[in-house]
Amino acid sequence: MSPTTAHPVHVQPSGTDHGHVTFLGAGPGDPGLLTLRAVDALAQADVLIADPRVFEVVRTHIRAGVDTPLQVTDDDTSAIPPRADDAADLVMRAARSGKRVVRAVAGDPGMDANALDDMLACASEGITFEVVPGISEAVGVAAYAGVPLRNGKGADVRFVDARSADERCWTEVGTSDATAVISTPLDEVAATAQRLIASGRKPDTPLSVTVAGTTTRQRTWSATLATVERTLKAAKVLPAADGDRSAIAVVGEHSTPALREQLAWFESKPLFGWNVLVPRTREQAASLSEQLRSYGAVPSEVPTIAVEPPRTPQQMDRAVKGLVTGRYEWIAFTSVNAVKAVREKFEEYGLDARAFAGIKVAAVGEQTARALIDFGVRPDLLPSGEQSAMGLLEDWPPYDPVFDPIDRVFLPRADIATETLVAGLIDMGWEVDDVTAYRTVRASPPPAATREAIKGGGFDAVLFTSSSTVRNLVGIAGKPHNVTVIACIGPATAKTAEEHGLRVDVMAPEPSVSQLAQALADFGAKRRASALAAGEVLKRPSEKRPQRRRTRTP
Repeated sequence: MSPTTAHPVHVQPSGTDHGHVTFLGAGPGDPGLLTLRAVDALAQADVLIADPRVFEVVRTHIRAGVDTPLQVTDDDTSAIPPRADDAADLVMRAARSGKRVVRAVAGDPGMDANALDDMLACASEGITFEVVPGISEAVGVAAYAGVPLRNGKGADVRFVDARSADERCWTEVGTSDATAVISTPLDEVAATAQRLIASGRKPDTPLSVTVAGTTTRQRTWSATLATVERTLKAAKVLPAADGDRSAIAVVGEHSTPALREQLAWFESKPLFGWNVLVPRTREQAASLSEQLRSYGAVPSEVPTIAVEPPRTPQQMDRAVKGLVTGRYEWIAFTSVNAVKAVREKFEEYGLDARAFAGIKVAAVGEQTARALIDFGVRPDLLPSGEQSAMGLLEDWPPYDPVFDPIDRVFLPRADIATETLVAGLIDMGWEVDDVTAYRTVRASPPPAATREAIKGGGFDAVLFTSSSTVRNLVGIAGKPHNVTVIACIGPATAKTAEEHGLRVDVMAPEPSVSQLAQALADFGAKRRASALAAGEVLKRPSEKRPQRRRTRTP
């Protein structure tokens, strides 16, 4: 076992006479576009003042306990979006009190007029500030839409905010051959196109319109200035509830459909925009959800089991005391929940990772290993192949009385765990303390909206990683709709799905969550290729809902 050394964040002291403000560009929406400098600034903040649309992008990088006075809770439906002067007042008050303030805006601060006013206010009061640039919405969204802004001929590019542009600006853009990148409410795209035509642009000038750019909700339409209104109506693009859905329109010769078809790398991901249900807790599903996002999917974690303490804690108490007194040669963790249970017991006794000194630690799975590292413990043994109890046994050394002074293994696990690992270790000569560290019970039903989405076809796919996830999901939420793609981790899970009346569409070639996600991506890629080859409009599974749910006679 090798304890790890955490690298602390060096936070500059707050509470001084003069505060500090960081004007931070959070980019156009994709959290992966935050710069390293932005992440560092967020980690040092005392106060975060973020535009509501980028709060979710930056919140994961702040420290616990950081004040976020501008934000409202998700269930506060009566909340009114804050005005720019409200944000400015919060920034100045926090800075005057000596706090380190991060003011996060969408895109880049240099293209935000309100941020400029706030910088001038800081300068007038002698408050130090810095600017952390971000990727502007105009540039980032165009890149994700597959629309180049310049070619090798060095054509000019003009950036226009339709909300504040005056007649002189429209005239200059209309009489120019430059590529125009226009930030505009979606509802005003058609009017903007007519204004450009009236100002001198040719009606057949290519135009692309993108909404929700750089996110998995992104949609792009290609048209011309003369046809864009008809194109958007045919696509049934409905006005936003507030009438102000932001869009980026690119006007110029680079916006042709043929060119965009070759360069639309983001929207051509195999699972782009798919809503994928992952019946696991957020902690368990972290790596799986991250992989799904890399394929363009939108994962939704719905726990199907809940974890509770064992009914009789004395067994765990004795085992943890045995760790300290040298009773064990090995401890084996087969789940994140087992790590959590031992860690909580350690905290109860005032222990930390140093109590593992001299004990060898084994772990199954990337998430389990990560949980141990977060605890300060680096595993000595991980399966080199299949991430399962069988995979761990293949690499586990047999007991050797010459080299192993102690022959006992501590195995903290769930009350319903299989006996595979215990039996295998005993066969290799080890004594095993098989201890119930936690109990698993069926989770409470998800919210009504989620249950309706499951039964009504709101999800494009569901990933089942065990037979219990099938049984529990059906038990707490009902059977997935027949349009939902069913993906299973292996034959046993697939059999359980079929027994519950579900047709299995995808099965992982190997029993691992990574292979399961890859198999679903391959399925999506083939489905996409078939639709394009047939000249069909590409639709997600949830966009093809028949009237009846999938049924199958077991």
